[in-house]
Amino acid sequence: MMTALILPMLLGGAGLAVDTANLMVSKRQLQEATDAAALAVSGAMANGSDTAAGQKLGKDFLAGQLANYMNTTDTATIKNATTVAIVTNTDASTGAKSYSVSVTSSANIPLTPLTSFFAGRTYPVNASSNTISGTGSGTGADGAAAASNGISMEILLDESASMAENTTTVKGTKCVINLLGICIGQQTVYVTKVEALKQAAATMFDALDKSDPKTRFVRTGTISYTNGIKGQSAVAWGTTAARNYVNAMTLNPVGGTDATAAVTTATSNIKSNIYGTDTESVEQAKKGNKTSDRIMILMTDGDMTGNSVDWSPRLDQNVRDGCAAAKTAGIKIYTVAFMAPIKGQELLKYCASAAGNYYEPNTMEALVASFKSIADNAIKPVNRLTN
Repeated sequence: MMTALILPMLLGGAGLAVDTANLMVSKRQLQEATDAAALAVSGAMANGSDTAAGQKLGKDFLAGQLANYMNTTDTATIKNATTVAIVTNTDASTGAKSYSVSVTSSANIPLTPLTSFFAGRTYPVNASSNTISGTGSGTGADGAAAASNGISMEILLDESASMAENTTTVKGTKCVINLLGICIGQQTVYVTKVEALKQAAATMFDALDKSDPKTRFVRTGTISYTNGIKGQSAVAWGTTAARNYVNAMTLNPVGGTDATAAVTTATSNIKSNIYGTDTESVEQAKKGNKTSDRIMILMTDGDMTGNSVDWSPRLDQNVRDGCAAAKTAGIKIYTVAFMAPIKGQELLKYCASAAGNYYEPNTMEALVASFKSIADNAIKPVNRLTN
């Protein structure tokens, strides 16, 4: 008789323990899914997505996360119960945009039979995630504006003779045999490396301008080099001076390749000191940027030859030493080995601050995409969970 009374209580207690553990796991999974969805939406909005697309992304992303744990029917039900709210704010003084994203979701978790006798067949769990993101300026965990973060960037571009060589991208045709005003022989014309570089740089500058329409955060400079520095535009607000310099680069470059002076000069131009009295810290502070990222982009299509046509181990090591010094000085380095030989690739892999900062494009289209990717990473918005 006693067993008959106690057994249901024991079974009920065991069922409650199982349900409690299951609910805790389900709550964690749902919270992680809403967190991931909110961060994904924040990043998409900062990269130009519209509200409708952002809301769809939030629901799809959450469903994708939950598909790892739940069946298709349950995942679809939770997706339909999810709301994604997006608020866009524009700073009147800077033009920089920030985005507040809220993802809220709920799920009804089935209970064991004995627990359901007391608490119903399912029990609701809820999760909500909020993020604040912005380009150009950071935001604190409470949603208040934090100290602005600027970018000081030096762009180092190879302007040696090999940059006059063709890429694989067809530019058009030209008549090479003309008979009585009739073209009877045509030749395919290809985009040259330097022409491709100009287009890639323009794409990068456009992305930087879009992120900083009122030139409050981004400062850029350009150094072109052959077997030494050929010329440069001083680091200045916005991209105008750097863009103009690149546009004016010759379409008929000459000379060998040695990036040593370009790297050391760029490092000297943008490195910070502990006192905040370096040029870039002072200039950034004038516009309220308490901190600023220091970024170097090093691009080449060859290896280090100097005035000769042969690779020089000494010059290669000099550039490596310069890159190491730049990284020690806190400068983040992105490298682009455009149609470069093995020695050039190895050098730029070493110089890059991280494996993901190294690009190896072999076509004009890939070069353009590489420079766009660098810009997007350089201006990547601060996306923070605030819940």
